[in-house]
Parts: sequence; C-alpha cells; structure tokens
Amino acid sequence: MTDAVPSSAAESAGLVFADLVPTTAQALAAVGKLVEAARQSVLDRVTAANGKIDAGLVDRHQLAAHGFAWLSTYAEGLRQMHGWAEGLIASGEFSELEQLMLQLVFGEYLSQMAGGIPLSQSEMVRPVDLGLTPATVSAFTGDGAVARLVAEGGAAGVRYRLAEVIAERHDFGKFGFADETLEMVREQFSRFAADQVVPFAHEWHLKDQLIPMSIIEQMAEMGVFGLTVPEEYGGLGMGKTAMCVVSEVLSAAYIGVGSLGTRSEIAAELIRLGGTEEQKDKWLPKLCSGEILPTAVFTEPNSGSDLGSLRTRAVRDGDTYRVSGGKTWITHAARTDLMTLLVRTDPTTTDHRGLSMLLAEKPRGTVEDPFPVEGLSGGEIKVLGYRGMKEYEMGFDGFTVPVENLLGGVEGLGFKQLMETFESARIQTAARATGVAQNALELGLKYALERCQFGKALIKFPRVAHKIAWMAAETMLARQLTYFAAREKDQDIRCDIEAGMAKLLAARVAWSNADCALQIHGGNGYAEEYQISRVLCDARILSVFEGAAEIQAQVIARGLLGRRG
Repeated sequence: MTDAVPSSAAESAGLVFADLVPTTAQALAAVGKLVEAARQSVLDRVTAANGKIDAGLVDRHQLAAHGFAWLSTYAEGLRQMHGWAEGLIASGEFSELEQLMLQLVFGEYLSQMAGGIPLSQSEMVRPVDLGLTPATVSAFTGDGAVARLVAEGGAAGVRYRLAEVIAERHDFGKFGFADETLEMVREQFSRFAADQVVPFAHEWHLKDQLIPMSIIEQMAEMGVFGLTVPEEYGGLGMGKTAMCVVSEVLSAAYIGVGSLGTRSEIAAELIRLGGTEEQKDKWLPKLCSGEILPTAVFTEPNSGSDLGSLRTRAVRDGDTYRVSGGKTWITHAARTDLMTLLVRTDPTTTDHRGLSMLLAEKPRGTVEDPFPVEGLSGGEIKVLGYRGMKEYEMGFDGFTVPVENLLGGVEGLGFKQLMETFESARIQTAARATGVAQNALELGLKYALERCQFGKALIKFPRVAHKIAWMAAETMLARQLTYFAAREKDQDIRCDIEAGMAKLLAARVAWSNADCALQIHGGNGYAEEYQISRVLCDARILSVFEGAAEIQAQVIARGLLGRRG
C-alpha cells in the first residue's frame, strides 16, 4: 500500500483490511508472547536471591520496570479495542470509521512496541531496555499480522481517510455500549453539559471563578453525587461504568464540573466500605442529595504520593480528637462541609501503620474567608488550570473532631480504607481524562474545518488531518480501556492494575490531544480567548494527580511482576 491520499470514499475502500479482525486477533497472539518475554526479562532483573521481588532492585531497574508497565498497558489497550470491534460486528455497527480506527491504533502501537514507547516527552523505552533479544524482537516484527499492520495499518492514506470520515459525519465512532441505559445516561448528561456548562466554562476559567452553586444543585438533582451509592442510602445504585460515562461527558464540557462528582465518589466510597452503620446512615444520604459537599484532605507538603509518611497528628482528648499539622493541594476545600481527613493517631509509627481517617465537619467558607472556624486556617494556591473548585493549603492547630467521627470506629485503618477507594478513583480519573481528550479533539476538528489557509480548510492538509485521525483513534482506545476497568470493578473483580493502566494511558492521551489541537490552532491557540488554551492547562494536571504517571507505572509493574502464572 502506498501513502497516497484517497480522493473519494470509493477509492478508500481498499484501505481497510478485508480480514481486519482476524488479523488483529493474530497480532494479539504475537503481542502476548512479546509481553511475556519482557516480563521474564524484567523479573530476572528485580528478583533477589530469596526468589522474591526486591523493591531496591525495582528502583534500580526503574526504566525497565516502568517500560514493562507501559508495554503491558499498550497490550491491554489493543485487546480492549479488539473486543470493542467484535462487539460492534455482532451488533452490525462496525462501519468504515471504526474499522479505520482499529487498524490505525494497531498499526501505531505495534510499531511503538517494536521500536520504542514514549514514557514522556523526553523518555523512550526500547526493546533493549526491557532486555528483549534481537531474536525476540525479530520474531515479533516478523509475524505476518504484525508486519502487515505496522506497514499498512497506520499509513498516511488510512489516517487521511479516517479524518475525512470524521469531518463528513462529525462522528467519533460508536462507543460499543452493550447496555442501552448507558447510552440514555450519556445523552441526558450531554444535553445538560451543552446547555449549562459549555457556554460558560471558559469564562469561569478566565475569571478564576468557582463553579456556580446552581450547577452543583442541578447535578445533585440529576443524581451525580449518589450515582454509585446503593439505593437504600439515597443513591441511584448504578455501577462504575455509568460513573465513567457521566464523568467523561461532564469533563468533556469542563473538567471542573466533571471533577465535582469525584469528591462525593471518594467520600461515599470511604464511608460505604469502611464506615459503621451509623456513619453510613448519617452521611451517605446527605452526600447523595448534595446537602453536604465533601473534600478529600490527604496530601501534605512533604509527602506527595508517599502517604505513609504523613505527619498530621490527631491526639485524643476525651470525646474529641485535636488535629495539628498541614495539608496541601486540597481541591474544593473552602466551599465544602465535610473533610475526609487522613491523620496519624499513633505517634509511635512512621509509616502507613497508625493512620486513621476522620470524617471532619466544618462550616462552608468563601473565597474571601475560606475557613471560618477555630483551629483551621489556610489559603488558595493559584494554578494554571483546573480552576473551578480552587486548590488550597490548610493548617490545623487544635482543630477538633468528635471521636464518633473516626471512620469505622477503629484507629489505624486509615491507609487500608483509602487504598480500597483507589480503584474507583483512578477509573474515574481515567474517564475525566478521556473527556478532556475528547474536548481537545472536538476543538481541534472545529478549528481545522473553519480555518482556511492558502485557499482551503486546514483539514485538507494531510498533517492536520493525520493529527485529527490519531487523536480520535487513541481517544477511543483510552475510552475502551477505561470502560474495561469499570466493568471489572462492577463485577467485583480486582482491577487495581487495570485501573492504573486506564489512568496512565488516558492522562497521556489527554495531554497529547490538547497539544495537537493547540498546534492546529497555531498562534491563536496560545491566546486566552480560545478554549484550547484552557484545555491545555487542564489536561496537564491529569498525569500528576490521583497518582503521578511514574507512580502508576511503578504500581502496574509491581502488580504484574508479582502475578503468578
């Protein structure tokens, strides 16, 4: 196949493999062998003489370990895209658009697996870094399906035709929902976002304003804050997949609105899984209704992702705890009523043991007076993006919390309780990232269609079209990986690795899409008046919070290397 740009749909018919899905299935078999070879190689490097994985060796061979995590993430992403295609074939919805997407992501990711996967803008992991031998790599690239997809799957003609179809239909591909309810949920929240969020989001960002309470009240009425809470506690009792659909749609309108639900999701998950019956009865209905707005108060200035090193103390004094210490990067801290507050209740410990979770009530503050209560002070942290809820640093000086508000009623369980929520939090963050990626894609497409240079629309220039095509295809892959993790969670299958993969990849896709869309805008993209300038700032935080990309890769690698069989 040549790289010629097709001039018509009829001419493009030959771009799609007639045996596409069988070809991708065969390629996945080769991918599995490559990943297993990499796993064995990395495992040999990080296994101590006693046969156990050594944390020091993992740190020493971090590039290999993290590269293996990314390689495995790519493999899972391709598996989910293949499954997505099979589902669409079964429902009769596997059109040219979806076929081109499947072909393109396979062609590109297989090529990167063989030549080098970007860990960041300045880091590349290559097969040799994973200890893969030339013979192993040759066997992979020599596989007939892999070779064909690499050579033809992502060719210029494929990319151009995909962009052409997207532009003609303004269609970004079928999501592949097996449940009609999910499509109804998506349509409902899409209408709300289009009417109530999209027209105003950029102004909120430019003026650095809190999202209006009227928006929060409408979201509460729609059930956002109790989406996954059981009906017996006032929630809708829906699954994590529905949570992803809502989070993605709202984040595609504005990440701040999409993230409002994250606060309630974290708080409700903590209380539902770790609280006493009295605590569930007291707090969950109020969280679901929006009567109480929560904020997560975990991070400290010197701890970052090392939550086990927290120093904020809670000393028991009769029927209360007196809290002292400092917290930082607390989202939506002022205008909330309840803090899920991670503290050290056992001063003799220096790691995750001795940590407890408090349900700490406080009065709502304002921008001018964020913390109007004795024992609590702090101020706003000015940020580039993600502004609609604002970020704060907080100081506790004898702040009191009733002992009855100790989550679960037992000290020392805080770290364990928090870990139980990480799967859901990371799945939701992946959904938010997918929404931001979709927003960037749509802004890039709109500008490419409307902006004319040298007598034609930007979309007619192949390198612009290629950007649009890749943004759309990789966004779909991130979406399918995220939905997969959510489905696993809905079936009570442990999915910490899958959730980490979804978050790791989707965050990178969001940043990549925002960067590409800004490039399409040219100089205008750097102007504050254009929405893409906001989306770029918003996208950048996604690979940092809820576990930085490096932490995600570490967790994925340790989890996969520790699996048996």
